[in-house]
Amino acid sequence: MPSWSDIYSEINLLPQANKFDALNKKTLGFLDAISKKTERNIISYYSSFLNPYRQDCPDHPINDNDKNALMQAVYNLDKSKGLDLVLHTPGGDIAATESIIDYLHSIFNGNIRAIIPQMAMSAGSMIALSCNSIMMGKQSCLGPIDPQLGGVACGAVIGEFEKAKNEISTFPASIPLWQVIISKYTPTFLISCQKALDWSETLADKWIKEPNPDKKLKIIKAFTDHEDSKTHSRHFSKDKCKELGLNIEDMESDQELQDLILSLHHCYMIMLDITAIAKAVQNNIGASYLRLYPQSGQ
Repeated sequence: MPSWSDIYSEINLLPQANKFDALNKKTLGFLDAISKKTERNIISYYSSFLNPYRQDCPDHPINDNDKNALMQAVYNLDKSKGLDLVLHTPGGDIAATESIIDYLHSIFNGNIRAIIPQMAMSAGSMIALSCNSIMMGKQSCLGPIDPQLGGVACGAVIGEFEKAKNEISTFPASIPLWQVIISKYTPTFLISCQKALDWSETLADKWIKEPNPDKKLKIIKAFTDHEDSKTHSRHFSKDKCKELGLNIEDMESDQELQDLILSLHHCYMIMLDITAIAKAVQNNIGASYLRLYPQSGQ
């Protein structure tokens, strides 16, 4: 199967007007080939969040518009075959993610496998954790699902407030320092952080299918506890996910399938880099839902 450089070299020889059509033909071709190989439906969900020139794109995160994309993607699929969901996303809105998970599981009766060619972070990891199994390679990663409010980790806020209470109780002279910090909290911010944490843990408990309570608690803690992960951008490798007890399938165990998945991934990464596509959702029977990067003034 072609590597990233092979695909890029081939596409780069084409006129700019023809590059998208060529890449689109390749992605749909690889999706069809993977489906025939696995005898399962396959839907790809790709965001251009790694493109350094599009960091401000509002469509990068998981959002409610994605439900429309997935509704089109599941249309006319044979639901009895289950679903392989290829994810490349930075995460996004928890409410939208919950709705998407409930929708897909109701359509495919819970028979869903996540495939992670590179990254499915935050809410993307939530989707992966809800699946029966997760296929990962040595290059793949998931990330913490601890909630963020205004770009701030809710767990860090609660931890900071608890530290403030303890220090003020022990060292009253620290009150002026903490007063400056706590005064920056907006009304209801603390309680909103706590509710977001509780919601995240509740959803993790609902979706993670580990039957052993102790093992399940270990997984939930690793993915939801900010003190455990240290940072929301933490990368959990395939080996780490296995160590935590997740049902991980090795992408490397089937060389032909791995080559197809990675070639598909390379096509999407090139497409999202050299075209105006900000998000792509496609399936193995040719359905496509493509979101363009908004131009200035739109």
